[in-house]
Amino acid sequence: MALVLLLFLLAVSVSADEDAFIGVNIGTDVSDMPSPTQVVALLKAQNIHHVRLYDTDRAILLALANTGISVTVSVPNDQLLGIGQSNATAANWITRNVIAHVPATNITAIAVGSEVLTTLPNAAPVLVSALKFIHSALVASNLDRQIKVSTTHSSSIILDSFPPSQAFFNRSWDPVMVPLLKFLQSSGSYLMLNVYPYYDYIQSNDVIPLDYALFRPLPPNKEAVDHNTLLHYTNVFDAVVDAAYFAMSYLNFTNVPIVVTESGWPSKGDSSERDATLDNANTYNSNLIRHVLNNTGTPKHPGVAVSTYIYELYNEDLRSGPVSEKNWGLFNANGVPVYILHLTGAGTVLANDTTNQTFCVAKNNADPKMLQAGLDWACGPGKVDCSPLLQGQPCYDPDNVVAHATYAFNAYFQQMAKSPGTCDFKGVAIITTTNPSHGSCIFPGSSGGKNGTRVNETSLAPSSNTTSSGCLSEYYYGGGSFRSSVILGLLALIAVFL
Repeated sequence: MALVLLLFLLAVSVSADEDAFIGVNIGTDVSDMPSPTQVVALLKAQNIHHVRLYDTDRAILLALANTGISVTVSVPNDQLLGIGQSNATAANWITRNVIAHVPATNITAIAVGSEVLTTLPNAAPVLVSALKFIHSALVASNLDRQIKVSTTHSSSIILDSFPPSQAFFNRSWDPVMVPLLKFLQSSGSYLMLNVYPYYDYIQSNDVIPLDYALFRPLPPNKEAVDHNTLLHYTNVFDAVVDAAYFAMSYLNFTNVPIVVTESGWPSKGDSSERDATLDNANTYNSNLIRHVLNNTGTPKHPGVAVSTYIYELYNEDLRSGPVSEKNWGLFNANGVPVYILHLTGAGTVLANDTTNQTFCVAKNNADPKMLQAGLDWACGPGKVDCSPLLQGQPCYDPDNVVAHATYAFNAYFQQMAKSPGTCDFKGVAIITTTNPSHGSCIFPGSSGGKNGTRVNETSLAPSSNTTSSGCLSEYYYGGGSFRSSVILGLLALIAVFL
């Protein structure tokens, strides 16, 4: 599953009429991918109104229905050849993956293939045909005004990108780029560009300063100057975007806007990736968000929106390659932020400090035995006050292991001040922004509930690496009855560990 977002530009020419937006991509290579409803809950909590998906996963598209979130869906590269050679195949794809979901799901763009010119060059001859066939199917369904069609490009198709005024597309792709830009221009669409200053920086052999890649302020004498235009560049991102604008103008296209479909910075790397750090990732993405939402534009087009999708929402721990490939996410799969963005005064979008609005709950489809073990642990070594779960107490009903485990898991999570790793319980718990309180059962962390206090700096919750639950108490469920070991004995055992 995957995700990303998009607000399309209505203007045919490059203009400042539209405010820029920040969206997110959602990858699928996550070992414990949250459910679609949990993904959407996180998007809502973060005020994210634009997402980009790398496919057309039915479950996530249904979860996005009636949310108002703008969605960019994608034609995967392995389907490109078939669609590019058959109008009927393209029409069937639109029927199955778009018409089946609109208008409930707000699909606003289709990315036909991903970085095709650089990753799948044998499909390049049919790329423009694929876009045209998809667009024709939208026209036939009267959806072409609502849904724009484009394809994403790696910035590596731009040669001699600095100074930007001298940039041009790799001329071997002119037979594709010229008709592609004609299509984008005639259909009122935009060029989708993936911009990664991280790679520009690490491949420059220290020619590009780290501060220049991270949007950090530079003294005037350190700014990069395009000697042809005398435009000053303070960051790599703007220079790459302007290089794309100049490359299009070299082919006589001056009115095709740009949307950056991927940009980000990894938060972790191996020993050879010394600049893939939490601090650098936080700095880059925080500065990028401010830069985009301020409608700063670029030196070539000041004030013109450069809407951007951050790569990516979740860390993808199943991805192959270097460590950095797994660590581009803003959040871990359990919904805990990898780092808290520095966005004071930059608005509410992606202010990803969720510590005041998150709860830890049991997964509904989890193994009951695992839930039982986690519950026993929380009410034992975890030092959670489970007395509200006793018969006659506010949180006794509903009397089942999921409900009781949810209370205990959340109480531990809040007690540990929502520290990373304290909502896991061997994979049967997950973070949510939905308050699980019900009736007179007020969960810790809720308005009116008890505020959690940090008991220990080290997480005690059993994680995926724990070999035993270390249960000191047992809560059994059967026939609708609740039985527990003597609570005084439990408290005495807990006292030993205090």
